Amino acid sequence: MKPIVPLFAALAIAFAPAGQALAAAKDPHVRTASAKTKASSKSKTAAKAKGKKDAASGKAGKRVSIRSTRVLKAAPAAAAIDYDGEHHNFLEWQAVRDFIDEMSTRHGFDRAGLESLFGQARFIDSAVQLVKPAPPGKPKNWQAYRDRFIEPIRIAAGVRFWNENADALARAEAAYGVPADIIVGIIGVETIYGRDTGKFRVLDTLATLAFAYPETPNRSSRMAFFRSELANTLLFAREHKLEPFSLLGSFAGAVGMPQFMPGNILKYGVDFNGDGQIDLRGSPDDAIGSVANFLIQHGWNPEHRGSPATPADVSPNRAWEPLLERGLAATLRPEELRAAGVVVNGALPAERLYGLVDLQNGAEPTEYWVADDNFFAITKYNRSYFYAMSVIELGRAVRASRGG
Repeated sequence: MKPIVPLFAALAIAFAPAGQALAAAKDPHVRTASAKTKASSKSKTAAKAKGKKDAASGKAGKRVSIRSTRVLKAAPAAAAIDYDGEHHNFLEWQAVRDFIDEMSTRHGFDRAGLESLFGQARFIDSAVQLVKPAPPGKPKNWQAYRDRFIEPIRIAAGVRFWNENADALARAEAAYGVPADIIVGIIGVETIYGRDTGKFRVLDTLATLAFAYPETPNRSSRMAFFRSELANTLLFAREHKLEPFSLLGSFAGAVGMPQFMPGNILKYGVDFNGDGQIDLRGSPDDAIGSVANFLIQHGWNPEHRGSPATPADVSPNRAWEPLLERGLAATLRPEELRAAGVVVNGALPAERLYGLVDLQNGAEPTEYWVADDNFFAITKYNRSYFYAMSVIELGRAVRASRGG
């Protein structure tokens, strides 16, 4: 592997080995997409001022493990920032100084080096705007969501990706028991097979969201998550001697074709082409193996063949409604579903557990599906029924377009 030379001399001090083993903090994977909009100057000023105030006050079949030395090839460092980012002195915020203290005390980072690093970070207002929840009142619409992903351009790109990486997909299916169409569906939904992996410096977006997350009901937990991922990024960069600002990703800090957060690269990233590196941006093999590894580690059952979800009819007496409140897990026996008036075409294997899934269609009738463990494994990638079903249907469409 060609050595990567730090862009800034101070970072060589900050990221020198501390002489102790480093453990990555564990956080759930958050699905993200590349930012495509810029916030107005007015909203940027307001959001930045709000973030500064809050941060300063401190509110702020076989399970096969294919691992390597876990080296992520860094994306080329940009000579100039080509996105809407504003230089801001993060060191003015008490929460940032506390974070530097923690990284210095707990992980042995050089304080002056970290201060230099955060002195170069950019405030990304578009990230703040994009993580805000959608305005209330708009009904969920599965068909509208589906149409964004099951469409000709993405299907054609999926066929090319599958044809070009058929060997790696077959190896992943053999090693992990995750079908090729599911892996293809996830990478297609996430980034259109690497077309939209994001051009933000991960350190900029994570610093922004860790210390200036917008006011939402879950603000504290989200700030804690992004702060943990910021720490994971610094630990990862030091461990593998990477220039931290060379890591590029989405507006929320996710990296590569499968959009893994830094912590998940450490936990689930796979060197699937055997070159001694984990490169989720440039290596389809590594992206394929890493997606399969993530799913198998989150409950994918290779013994369950066939589609993870089956269409269902529900009785008008609505005795099945309480079954919708079971969370993102398969907990129901087939006889429980039948007793509540849920009927599928054909028999469900008696030894499996299932969940009842509702896909709302706005003013149109809701679709109901019975889903097994593998459907809910996909929801661990993104906690959404719509997401999991779009992955399944995109993969199925790509497989059909290839001729099976």
